Amino acid sequence: MRVLVVEDERRMAAALQRGLQAEGFAVDLAHDGEEGLHLARVGDYDVVVLDIMLPRISGYNVCKQLRAEENWVPILMLSAKDGEYDMADGLDLGADDYLTKPFSYVVLVARLRALLRRGANRRPAVLRAGDLTLDPARRRVSRGQQPIELTPREFALLEYLMRHHDEVVSKSEILEHVWDTFDTDPNVVEVYVGYLRRKVDAPFSRNALQTVRGAGYRLAGDGG
Repeated sequence: MRVLVVEDERRMAAALQRGLQAEGFAVDLAHDGEEGLHLARVGDYDVVVLDIMLPRISGYNVCKQLRAEENWVPILMLSAKDGEYDMADGLDLGADDYLTKPFSYVVLVARLRALLRRGANRRPAVLRAGDLTLDPARRRVSRGQQPIELTPREFALLEYLMRHHDEVVSKSEILEHVWDTFDTDPNVVEVYVGYLRRKVDAPFSRNALQTVRGAGYRLAGDGG
C-alpha cells in the first residue's frame, strides 16, 4: 500500500516514514503543500497523511483542491490544532479522518488501515445535482447563481436527498437520518418535501424532488 506523508517537520516526517515502512507501507514524503498537492495528483496513492499547517499551500487547501478535481484518495489530516471547529473544517472540506498532535502511533496505523478498507469512494465537499448545489461547510444552497434560504431542517433533508441522488429513499429512512427518530409522524416528511419543492423547484420550473408512489422520494441527479 502506497502512502503519501505531507509534513513540514522533517524529523516527524522521517519518523512517520520509518514507522510506516516497518508496518509494510511504501511511503513518499513531501515537506510543503505545493509539493504534496503535485505528488497526490500524479501518484497512485492509497492514502494521504496530510498536515494542516504547511508552507506554500495549507493542508486545508490541498484537500479542498484535490476534492474539487474529483480526486477521492482517502485523506487523514494531522494537526496541532485541536479545536472542534478546526476538526469540522477539515472534515467538511473532504478529509476522511483527523488526528491531533501528539497522537498515538498505534492509533494512527489503525486509522490508516480503516481508511484503506473503505477505499477511495466519491465524497464531494460540495454536493451537486445539475445546477442545484449544497455546501455543507458554509451552509449554502443555490440554483445556478441564485441563493436559496432554507431552515436547518430543510437543509438537512435536502443534504440527505442529495447524498442519495437518483436513489429512492423511504419516509422511515428519512426520519431516521434527518429527524434521528422513528417516533415522529411520517407525514412530517411529506410536509417538509413540500416546503423544499416550493423553494428549490417551483421558482425555477424544475422537478428535482420526485415522489415515488408507495416507496418514498427521489432527488433527480440532473437537478430536474
